[in-house]
Amino acid sequence: MKLNLNEMKNIKNISEVVTPAYDIETVKENTMKAPKWLHFGAGNIFRAYVGKMQQNLLNKGLENTGIIVAESFDTEIIDKVYKPHDNLTLSVILSKDGNFSTEVIASIVESLKADTDKDTLKEIVKAPTLQMISFTITEKGYNLKTPNGEYMKVIEEDFQNSPEEAKHIMSIVTNLLYVRFKAGATPIALVSMDNCAGNGDRVRAAVLDIAEHWVEKGYVEKEFLAYVSDEKKVAYPISMIDKITPRPAEVVKEHLEKLGFEDMNIVVTSKNTYTGAFVNAEAPEYFVVEDKFPNGRPELEKSEAGVYVTDRETVEKTERMKVTTCLNPLHTTLAVYGCLLNEKTIFDAVSNPYLNKLIKNIGYGEALKVVDDPKILSPKAFIDEVINERFANKFIPDQPERIATDTSQKVGIRFGETIKAYLASDELNVEDIRYIPLVYAGWFRYLLGIDDNGNERSISPDPMLDMLKEKMAGIEFGKPETYKGQLREILKNRMIFGVDLEEVGMADRVEKYFVEMLAGKDAVVNTLKKYLGE
Repeated sequence: MKLNLNEMKNIKNISEVVTPAYDIETVKENTMKAPKWLHFGAGNIFRAYVGKMQQNLLNKGLENTGIIVAESFDTEIIDKVYKPHDNLTLSVILSKDGNFSTEVIASIVESLKADTDKDTLKEIVKAPTLQMISFTITEKGYNLKTPNGEYMKVIEEDFQNSPEEAKHIMSIVTNLLYVRFKAGATPIALVSMDNCAGNGDRVRAAVLDIAEHWVEKGYVEKEFLAYVSDEKKVAYPISMIDKITPRPAEVVKEHLEKLGFEDMNIVVTSKNTYTGAFVNAEAPEYFVVEDKFPNGRPELEKSEAGVYVTDRETVEKTERMKVTTCLNPLHTTLAVYGCLLNEKTIFDAVSNPYLNKLIKNIGYGEALKVVDDPKILSPKAFIDEVINERFANKFIPDQPERIATDTSQKVGIRFGETIKAYLASDELNVEDIRYIPLVYAGWFRYLLGIDDNGNERSISPDPMLDMLKEKMAGIEFGKPETYKGQLREILKNRMIFGVDLEEVGMADRVEKYFVEMLAGKDAVVNTLKKYLGE
């Protein structure tokens, strides 16, 4: 039995699989006639969570249209995953107790390629019914500049060339907004669902930057810039999203095959995207979004999918709570040390007594003191769930290597904001922060590409990796004496850490921990033991 529309009758006969309560073809027909929701980024979190939000509304009769998705980065996903399965996805929720809950997600009714389906995308954005364009394109998708502050080459080309020739995803979207502007300038919301601070603000900044350059070149009218600048016309709500969706797991593939499904192979694209006909994910899920939709919106808060539609201040507090205290810093900690200690999964890492104690010391002991309670979610309860339920779910096959990707882009927010809060406090002293520096030291030790046994190991991709390795040249495993202050310049880099660690008095401690970790085999574990206690 294959996962496609022709087989839906047979799939509905499988008692272990939940199927849509609506007519899929009718929903598709409604969507193509009067689209409401276009999404960029066809990855796993989109299918497992965003698709589920709309699915729940469709099941309840609160919506009658689905989502159209377009992929701009890795279009092989469309050819190898979406089209062969008629845009259907098998969502498998992995509970801590070992139960697998399987559901066919059919709310994604069409899949497109941003580079070759431009005409179709134009017709979609012309529709006055379109309420929002949303994104899961990762934090890097909104960047127009390189880490050194210069515009990327592709952006420079987009500035010079006609908007119709746009290549960068933000340029493509800006051109689509221009198409909508010319078709009547109907309002719309651009909703980032990516895991980065002020995500909506980043979309707005990118769109306005591109539009300004196109106005200067005479490609678009000044009135278009006014349109995308007016949030009564084009709104950019901020949001916080949280749901762990790791790479497809072999155990889930086997589970689905036992149910009778064929073609459940895990697909690895040429761009190293791990995907397939199914998505496996954890049960907890949260999406908090600013209520700023000038052309209307789905009643997302009624989807029973952990969605909160609220004011900007509450979104900001919730995002900071998660990203700077309750989840992301702990994830990064487990990732870099998990790699050093060769832990295969995040579950294995959190089960390591030293790493478990380290994240508790950071979360409860250092970061929770300065978190701003958003009220809709309890920070203490959130951390409890993260450590005791989410990270401790052995059925979530998430790898430290995945979380360790782009760490240089993360530490400034995940830890730097806590340091800034201490600096701003009349009651707290930065000198009392003992464990965040231990994470920095562990990250630098990881960047040597040698595990705690002294064996070479891979380093996850990072846009600043070459620069960091160059600065750390000369440092050798097993030879603490080779450290000659190579980290000093990096530790002063505000772009990485959010603060100058030397200026705030933390650099010496990071260096001390780091040098101790250079001593040789088991030096990392011994350093953790020393500062965390046996």
